Amino acid sequence: MIRTLKAAASALALGAVAAAAPALAEVKPAVVYDLGGKADKSFNEAAYTGAEAFKAETGIDYAGFEIQNDAQREQALRRYAQRGYNPVIAIGFSQASAVEKVAKEFPDVNFGIVDMVVDLPNVRSILFKEQEGSYLVGVMAAMASETGKVGFVGGMDIPLIRRFECGYKGGVKSVSADSEIFANMTGTTGAAWTDPVRGGELAKSQFAQGADVVYHAAGGTGIGVIQAAADEGKLAIGVDSNQNGVAPGQVLTSMLKRVDVAVYDAFMDVKNDAWSTGFEVLGLAEGGVGYAMDDNNKDLVTADMLTAVEDAKARIISGEITVHDYMSDSACPY
Repeated sequence: MIRTLKAAASALALGAVAAAAPALAEVKPAVVYDLGGKADKSFNEAAYTGAEAFKAETGIDYAGFEIQNDAQREQALRRYAQRGYNPVIAIGFSQASAVEKVAKEFPDVNFGIVDMVVDLPNVRSILFKEQEGSYLVGVMAAMASETGKVGFVGGMDIPLIRRFECGYKGGVKSVSADSEIFANMTGTTGAAWTDPVRGGELAKSQFAQGADVVYHAAGGTGIGVIQAAADEGKLAIGVDSNQNGVAPGQVLTSMLKRVDVAVYDAFMDVKNDAWSTGFEVLGLAEGGVGYAMDDNNKDLVTADMLTAVEDAKARIISGEITVHDYMSDSACPY
């Protein structure tokens, strides 16, 4: 099974640079990004950050491909496998069928996929408990709101993004059962991840209805949500990567999904002859999700908010709070 992310997450967070361990296996890493590309400041960029951290620490370069359409997924994976890249990491649930097909063709190549399970002996599947991190930022949103109304803008309308939404609603309602929560999805195709104009329109609609904090889980589309918050003098909540700096003073926090550490771990495990397959779902206890604090949002988050969020985090980890998982039960209670 995949080893815990906690130690590696701490190392990356501190910018630690350790002496490279002796290479015990040939490593020639590659990553195939999902739609939106490595500069989406969100999901894909988290993967890019992890790959760059590996390169900085080891001096070993890697290959990266930014797909422009669905047909390129399989082409890119096969090309890297043919050229001896190992491991080859696919970012996003939409890569699953391509990974399954190509991994069968190249059983001696190590593959990884984020956000989906591919049950093959040479594939590592990396999943996250997005609902837990979303619950925490929901607590913060409810406490920051002055209107009692908050919002959520999702990307592609799929169960994975509904998991973010439901967890967020749970956090909001834990603070104030009377809070009103507006929610919109951007679309039903891959284009929903790359439409910041639409993201801004949806956020502005929610602001017009009285929301003063809007959380997005929409990839590159979410940049429009953050810009709308800046334009309206409201607050946004980022996702996946730390987006607090996209509009300093207008981003309350960001729900961190440590895809960076997952990619870093995968590359390093092949390098150190420690590769393992199977799958693991990584939440707060494993350091797989969290929330971002830095100089960009420190004046927005009060001591009471931090205390409440840390209390909720501890209670989730202990099992006292169970956050509803939409992927297991689509009947979100909020």
